[in-house]
Amino acid sequence: MKIISYNVNGIRAAMNKNFLQWLEAENPDVICLQELKAQTGQFDMLGYASLGYDCYWFSAEKKGYSGVAIFSKKQPDNVVIGCGNKEYDLEGRVITADFGDASIISVYMPSGSSGEERQEFKMEFNHYFLGYIRELLKSRPKLIISGDYNISHEEIDIHDPVRNKKNSGFLPIERAWLTDFIALGFTDSFRFKNPEVQKYSWWSLRFNSRATNKGWRIDYHMVSNNLKDKITSASINNDAFHSDHCPIYLELDLE
Repeated sequence: MKIISYNVNGIRAAMNKNFLQWLEAENPDVICLQELKAQTGQFDMLGYASLGYDCYWFSAEKKGYSGVAIFSKKQPDNVVIGCGNKEYDLEGRVITADFGDASIISVYMPSGSSGEERQEFKMEFNHYFLGYIRELLKSRPKLIISGDYNISHEEIDIHDPVRNKKNSGFLPIERAWLTDFIALGFTDSFRFKNPEVQKYSWWSLRFNSRATNKGWRIDYHMVSNNLKDKITSASINNDAFHSDHCPIYLELDLE
């Protein structure tokens, strides 16, 4: 199974940059999308259906904001919208698709970069989400949680760990939370397959950051440890330019 996760920073903007043609060429079995910035009816599903995808999405109540989706070539057995908390679900941050005894989650965790209020909201969401996943593991122990976590975990995951240690996305409290999340029983698939590779998945739109590769790795495929031995490859594609993020890849042998 080939899974791609991609924060597209606006699905309609990505479509204007040949996203559909790119998706056809990549041909994943499942693609998890974040930051759709579109409501139901604001983008045409026919193009995706023509490529063989069943499309499931969860838009934020606020227009032009957040939203997640899962497109799959195999019809899921079940799709769960949201994470059971109205405050967070209004922002369209979590969608889950069940395939047999495994589940794939597309998640868009909040950013705290706009100020203290959103930073507090981010940490509240993250703590809630950790508890939500802890409970979900009891009934769905095989999980793949893909998306934009808005946290760089280790110094290797960010271009300037010293100057960014007080910035949202690399704060000690955030990094500790991600350590606790992994300790629930997850493997960071990219780091597992690429222990020493310094590669990023997001760049600021300011200061020519992408051209100079001053980036952050904040997008992850977290795989439950009971699927760890099924990981055949995990990579980041820095050559896709539909967004300020780039897509991340995971291949699993689930036969």
